[in-house]
Amino acid sequence: MSFGLGNLPYGVFSRAGEPRRVGVRVGDHVLDLAAALGRDVFAAPSLNPFLALGRTAWQEARGRAREAAAAGDHLIPLAEVTLHLPVEVADYVDFYASLEHASNLGRILRPGEEPLKPNWRHLPVGYHGRAGSVVVSGTPIRRPCGQRPSFGPSAKLDIEAELGFVVGVPAPLGGRAGAFEDHVFGVALVNDWSARDIQAWEYIPLGPFLGKSFATSMSAWITPLEALEEARVEGRSQDPEPLPYLTRQTPWGLDLTLRIDLNGETVSTPSYRDMYWTPDQMLAHLTVNGAGLRTGDLFASGTVSSAGQPGSLIELTWNGAEPVKLPGETRTFLEDGDTVTITAWTSHGMSLGEVSGTILPAT
Repeated sequence: MSFGLGNLPYGVFSRAGEPRRVGVRVGDHVLDLAAALGRDVFAAPSLNPFLALGRTAWQEARGRAREAAAAGDHLIPLAEVTLHLPVEVADYVDFYASLEHASNLGRILRPGEEPLKPNWRHLPVGYHGRAGSVVVSGTPIRRPCGQRPSFGPSAKLDIEAELGFVVGVPAPLGGRAGAFEDHVFGVALVNDWSARDIQAWEYIPLGPFLGKSFATSMSAWITPLEALEEARVEGRSQDPEPLPYLTRQTPWGLDLTLRIDLNGETVSTPSYRDMYWTPDQMLAHLTVNGAGLRTGDLFASGTVSSAGQPGSLIELTWNGAEPVKLPGETRTFLEDGDTVTITAWTSHGMSLGEVSGTILPAT
């Protein structure tokens, strides 16, 4: 079932000497949608033109893609293609939606204080990232340099295992987003790499900046919301009750398990089901002030951590005090040459693909 007919995630691919175009993954093959469905929108070098068509078009295309995949025509082996960033990212927003992650970071960075700031349970905390540094899975990640406060390469390079949400249908500036499923096309795995030492020095009083903006990796595959119907669950209970604009109208919690592999060794398996803020609430908060949406906008959940299963090394090693054991070595934070791969599955065995990256030395 991992990449069967119930999944059919979308991506952008090319073969040697040929232009980029849109496909869906079927097992270990890519279905060439431009050839199979005969529509110019799938001959584009990104998913943006298709995403802008809206929910009815998404549903119609999914049905036709399933028929074409079942027929077995226009399938290309994955080994023959190059995968590309699936969308032209318009804006990128990262949230901080895990109670466990936010609490752990509060205890690590502000010992002796309350782990959560007073606003955290009242709204989905987030920040605007850098769309231009979102890269497709497999792209090498160069170790960033910055002030720590002395200048030099980051010595605390970290990961953040996240789930990203891709916007298809825009919302006008000055308005608000409507129903989550009317705007958001699908989900993709995200690794929002973090330079913790640079971040710790710079984040007061305005929050993340250079410690986060150097790279964000995104899966080559976007799983449509429609494929995740069986994974939908009620969101985690919230206290205090959120303001009316954040009231959940339908269940948009997701029963997903992530797996984080460091150099081939599994170091954590956090559950997305345990996230405090759900993506419909993130979208509502993102636009409540009148900020618009654009096709290709990406917003991410923030680090997915659950009880005993953190989604970052700063939590896993407690800021380096408790190193992770790997075969023949240990890690506190990432070293040059390390490869991190994040995968995820639903409880029904559907895969969300992977997001992977290898650390290169600073220049």
